Amino acid sequence: MRLTIKPSNAWPTEIKLHQVSNILEVSFDDGSTFKLPCEYLRVYTPSAEAIGHAPGQEILQVDKELVSIIEIKPIGNYAITPVFSDGHNSGIYTWDLLYKLGSEYQILWANYLNKLETAGHKHKASLKN
Repeated sequence: MRLTIKPSNAWPTEIKLHQVSNILEVSFDDGSTFKLPCEYLRVYTPSAEAIGHAPGQEILQVDKELVSIIEIKPIGNYAITPVFSDGHNSGIYTWDLLYKLGSEYQILWANYLNKLETAGHKHKASLKN
């Protein structure tokens, strides 16, 4: 899923991986703190493997409910690359992307769930209800 990213001008002050809850907590210098589920980060990977090389080439990421982050690699002073438990390790998450994913979580997550449903997939967590 291709996202339009506007510069946030916010810099992370702390990045914590909560392995039991599968949450990446990112705090920024503007006082914002976002708790981003690993599944959410995985399905919104900025990797060409998922978004393709041009609009219309996106590949819906499915069955990622149990994915976790096993390692976080810094990329210069502008990004991180999480290594996910499903082997995915090619998404570069810039500070601006992490900020966008945090500040627009409710909308983006709802969009993802709608795309899953439209494609005929059921999110495993919604099957428990």
